[in-house]
Formats: sequence, structure tokens, C-alpha cells
Amino acid sequence: MGADREGSGHRRRGRVGAYVGCGALLLTGCASMPDSGDLRGVESTPRPDSQVRVFAMPPREDAPPAEIVQGFLEALTSDDAQYETARKYLTAGARKAWDPYRSTTVLADGPNTVSERAGTREGSDDDYSYALSGRKVATVDGQHAYAPDSGSYGKTVHLSLQKDTKQWRIDGLPQGVVMGQSDFQRNYVSVNKYYFSSNAPSGTGRQLGTVADPVYVRGEVDPMTEMVRALLKGPTRWLDPVVTSSFPSGTELKKDVTSLSPDDRNRVTVPLNKKADRAGEAQCDRMAAQLLFTLQDLTPTGVDEVELQRSNGSQLCVLTEDRAEIIASHGTGKRPEYQYFIDGKQRLVRLPSGNGDKQPEPVPGALGEGDKKLRAAAVSRDEDSAAGVSTDGSSLYVGSLVSGASLGDAVLHSQGKTEDDRLTTPSWDGRGDLWVADRDPKNPRLLLLEKGAGDPLEVTAPGLDGRVEAVRVAADGVRIALIVEKDGKSSLQVGRIERDTKPGERPVISILELRSVAPQLEEVTAMSWAGDSRLVVVGRESGGVQQMRYVQVDGSNSGNQAPSALTGVKEIAASGDDRLPLVAHSEEDGIVRLSSGEQWQKVVKEGTAPVYPG
Repeated sequence: MGADREGSGHRRRGRVGAYVGCGALLLTGCASMPDSGDLRGVESTPRPDSQVRVFAMPPREDAPPAEIVQGFLEALTSDDAQYETARKYLTAGARKAWDPYRSTTVLADGPNTVSERAGTREGSDDDYSYALSGRKVATVDGQHAYAPDSGSYGKTVHLSLQKDTKQWRIDGLPQGVVMGQSDFQRNYVSVNKYYFSSNAPSGTGRQLGTVADPVYVRGEVDPMTEMVRALLKGPTRWLDPVVTSSFPSGTELKKDVTSLSPDDRNRVTVPLNKKADRAGEAQCDRMAAQLLFTLQDLTPTGVDEVELQRSNGSQLCVLTEDRAEIIASHGTGKRPEYQYFIDGKQRLVRLPSGNGDKQPEPVPGALGEGDKKLRAAAVSRDEDSAAGVSTDGSSLYVGSLVSGASLGDAVLHSQGKTEDDRLTTPSWDGRGDLWVADRDPKNPRLLLLEKGAGDPLEVTAPGLDGRVEAVRVAADGVRIALIVEKDGKSSLQVGRIERDTKPGERPVISILELRSVAPQLEEVTAMSWAGDSRLVVVGRESGGVQQMRYVQVDGSNSGNQAPSALTGVKEIAASGDDRLPLVAHSEEDGIVRLSSGEQWQKVVKEGTAPVYPG
């Protein structure tokens, strides 16, 4: 449940279930436990209602080794805050050595558990070993960062019969926790924590630009406090090179703070340690803005105000939601006025973004009113300029969206021999720079035109393996999504944009640490950013049919329901404000749009290349 919000171009999503209600369901492990030998796979617990909390039972007296292992694995999937019940299955030494917070391994199903050997200690029968196995789906690391994973999982759990109590306990086990995918989806939620772009701010004026850093926390185990701790520890490793935090190094919650929650005025008070005591007013406001944006989606009614306190309990600063929106351009900025596409006359046209009843009209300026025929276009985020690709894909033009404005010479040419080997649809970032890929096999390039003009900068992408077929830059200006084709397969990849700028020299732009965010799709045909940390993707799995889904930038499946099915989708456009409809180009129906709670509606039969600003 990423934290994209309504209002000011954002949306407020459903809240983490910890604040919704609190029933209780006791899990007693499997109903029938074998006394020895092999265990069946630990079946993932059916997902209960979000208002139900799940707890496990401690080991029963004289439980055999198989039941101890099974009970321990069940306890890992419960809502036990500090894994107290799981620890009861361990020896004293194992309890001290085990770190459940080091990582979470997610398997396709619950771990299969097989008796590996018994009586290995000098011929005695006072110990057992069990092999845990399964197929990996993902790993969540100690920073709460999610990463898709694959391959086989294999670890060992060792038990011994305790001499003093005559009870079986686990004395050797892997670090972290392991569980099946359905249990992970029940236990964990995706939430955005927020930092500021270390590139030039994507906002206007003196505003800072926020960047969402999605992480997974346990949804029923005080997620608000856990998110504050995660925010204070700093950004995840992948995002760290391109963002900054306003919190002084070493800032943590005050030691005696055990839980945070809003008061009856929706104010959250956050006591900090001495590291933050000397923060000035402006710095404290920025710190509070990070907290407010991060906490906004963790209660049913949101957070209206954040108060930071010094280590002695005195007030450091108070920040309201309205004031936070002035300090930083949170999310995607202002709500787009229009949605755009290429009509049957190959002109750039537009429709009011919130009104589907009006007829499309040509945009002001030469790209709509002139005779230049286009096959694709992109509109700047301020909706003052647009870039258009000629019908043969060879030329890129940039023009003002002002009535009567003329169109100069092309700003870029491709020498590719065929239309499919030339320019992609361009994309504007939050700085006002224009991105496009040239697919010429003899000279494939990813290019940036500063402010949409001048000599293009060639962007380096050392991890790129294949040809770029589509480019979309995030509103935050520090992440870029690419469709990359290689050997007949196309994948969706997200990379980090790094800028090396020296006085008097042109910047060096690099795309680093590209990672696949929809690895289950072997053919990706279209994509668009759809929020702070989310994309909408059109593609197909091996042997499957075309489908449309939302994915997070970390590669996890978004908690949002997939859009309604639509056949023959060639292009897709989404706004960061999900009150605005999805717009698509369908081979059968032309330009169509999907508003929340409705079915796809036809806009015009003759039209292609739909886009929102960006």
C-alpha cells in the first residue's frame, strides 16, 4: 500500500489494518502432528480479514521434534510483536544468537520440511535436523527493502533434547524469518517513506522535491513506530546515492519511546534523541515534512500535524499538512489540466483531464494547429511545452503550447533505416529536461536534451543489456523506467538517475543499478508511472495472454486491484493522481479511458499514443 495521496495531485489510499480493528485468532499449528520422520510443507495460512490479528501458540509439553519445527514456523507468521512465541521454541543460546529482523525470505509456498537425520551425536538419539526448502519469490532485507528473488531455498534447523527439562528445542537455525507468499501478503504492507532529491529540486521556486522510498513493514505490529525508525535510519541502499535526509546523522527515537500514535487531533508527537536537539527551525520543518508524508497513510483519517520534541521533552517544531506541502513538492505536483493523444489527423490533441464528455481539441501551437504530422508526443509537466516525433520516427520537434507559436527545426534526428529503428516516445522529467531513446542498431543511444533544446547529452547506462524500446522518467527526476528488448523478449526495468555536475561543464548523466520490476513478464508492451512508487504495466507471461497490472518500483506487486481487462492494448497512460482515469490505445477501440469504479469507455476511434504530462 504505497503512500500516494489524494489532494494537490495526490491520493489517500487505504490505511494499514493495525488501526482498523483488533480481533484475535489463535493458531495452534497443524491439527495433526507426526511424532517423528518427515513433515509436510508448512501450508501458508489462509488470509484472514484485515481486522483480525493472528497469534501463535507456544510449544506444548512433551511436543516431539516435528511439532516443535512446525510450531516455530507457524509462529513466524503471527502478529507477535517481538517474536516472543517463536523464541519459546528455541534454546537459550539460540534465542540470543537469532536475529529475526535481519531478513525475510518469501517462498512461493510455505517451507517444505523434511527430517534430514537423527541421532548424529555420538550415536545418541537426542538431536534431530530438518531441512527447509522451497522456491524463492523475494527477500526483504534489514532495511525493509523488497527485492524479487528466484531459485531454490535450502536451510537447516537443528533440535536437541534439553537435559534439564527433557523438552525438544531448536538450537540451530538460519537468521531472519521465512514464510510463504500468502502469509507474507497477510503480515506485511508496503509503505512509502520520503526523502528529498539530491539532484536539483523537482519543484518550483525554493520547494524541495520528495522521493518515495517503498519498504515493507509488518502491518499489524505498530507500523507507525516501525516506519519512523526506518525513516530515521536513512534511505534504502539503492536509493541512497540520489536522496538526502534532513535529520542529523544518528537521530533516533528517544530511548523510552515504545509506540507512536496520533492523538484526537490527528497530531503525532515524535520525541527524538540528543542528535536532533540543535536543529534550527527550517531544518526541523523539513524533518517534520518527511515524517508527515511518511505517516500520512498509516491511520484511517491521516495525519494532520507532526510535533518533534527535543530529548528533554521540549518542543522542537510543529508542522501542519498545509505547511508541509509548501516546503516540498510532494508526489507528482499539481493535478494535470489535460490528457493528450495523437488524433486521426496525426495532430496532438487534448481533453480536460477530469471531463470525459468534451470532444478533443488540437493543442495550441504548431504541434496541434500546424501541418506537422506526428506519431507520438510528450507534454512537459507544467503543460507549457510539448515534444513530438514525426510519423516516420526520424525527427523530434519541440514547440510551445501557445496559440500561434511556430515550430523550428527538429532538435534531434535518427539515422535508423526503419521506423522501428528510430526514436521512441519522449518523456519530460521534473526539471524540464527531455529524454528519448534512439533505437538505431548502428548507434543505439539514450539521450537527454536540457530544457528540451541544445545538443543532446548521451546518457550512460553501464548495466543496460538490450535495446531501449520505451522511456518514462518519474516525476521525482531520480528514477527512470525503461522497456528493454533482448533476444525477442522485453522487460520492464527501473534505474537510478545520477548527475555529475562540475562548474563550467555539461553534466554527466548516468543510469545505474537497473533492476527488473516485472520479472514474471517475458513480454512488456507498454507502461506508465502511476504514482510516487508505482507503475501500470501491459504485458504477458510465458504462454499467457496480455494482461494489465500495477507493480511497485521495488518489483513487488502493488496492493491495488489490477485494471479491468482490455484487449489489444498498444499504449497506456496514467496520472499520479488516481482520481484521473487511465487512458489507453486499443487496436480495436482506439482511445479509451477507465475511471475508478467504471468500465472502459471509448473516447475516439481514430487516435494513438495517449499521454499525461511527463
